[in-house]
Amino acid sequence: MCRALPFAFRVSRFRFWIYTAGTYVVGYALGMGSWTEFLRPEYAIYLAYFFFPANLFIYGINDYWDERTDALNPKKDGAKEHRLGTGERSILSRLLWAVAFLSLALMAFQSWELRAIFLGFLFLSYFYSAPPLRFKGVPFLDFASNMLYVMPGIFGYYLAAGALPPLPLVIGGFAHISAMHIFSAVPDVGCDRAAGIKTTPVYVGERAALVICLAFWSLLSYLVITLSGLHPLSYLSLIYPALPLIVLFKRGLMERAYWTLPYINWALGGLLFVMVTLSKV
Repeated sequence: MCRALPFAFRVSRFRFWIYTAGTYVVGYALGMGSWTEFLRPEYAIYLAYFFFPANLFIYGINDYWDERTDALNPKKDGAKEHRLGTGERSILSRLLWAVAFLSLALMAFQSWELRAIFLGFLFLSYFYSAPPLRFKGVPFLDFASNMLYVMPGIFGYYLAAGALPPLPLVIGGFAHISAMHIFSAVPDVGCDRAAGIKTTPVYVGERAALVICLAFWSLLSYLVITLSGLHPLSYLSLIYPALPLIVLFKRGLMERAYWTLPYINWALGGLLFVMVTLSKV
């Protein structure tokens, strides 16, 4: 147990916890009628779930099925991402089964609507990396299946409001995660091509992939700015389309931009959460 917890922490990729938990929190805040709904025990239970077990499941499945690719991936050489070592598959398998049983236990207490959303999250999380579907190896389906990161937000919204979020919010979320996925896959083009994995950047080329990122993030900025009623802080969303635009002109900044992206998400996601919460007080 003492060995399993630090291992689980490394596999879950702490820097990316915000991609599930943050989406859940913002979705819940958008759907709630009053800030006092943060005191509901269900909110705290799923907050804990989407912070740690959910990420352990997503990235654990990814590491389990990506040994061949990860052996060629330079991002796995440092301390920022874990490369599955010899003898670690068995402990990872046990941890993944533990998360699966925890997820089934939570589903037993959910309404049918919440259960469908939750199951959609688990389905996409598993088959993004696992065969026979393995969405990550199919151009365009790879970033489309990253809808899995929007599902916690839809779940949180429904948990708070008892209804699905408005379509523009879902479109904005999809545009953001699509751009994020493509942008994050650009540095992996070499090792993915060597391993025979045809991601969208491998299929269309790096420059075309960055142009697609620019288009998706421009759509996100447009939605954020217009839906906020041209609020001055909404223009901070223009940071996102600026990233691929800068890299298009100076390719050498790709790695720095890649590792900066999680901090931008933390900062702007936190700001969005604060603004939405204050509007409910």
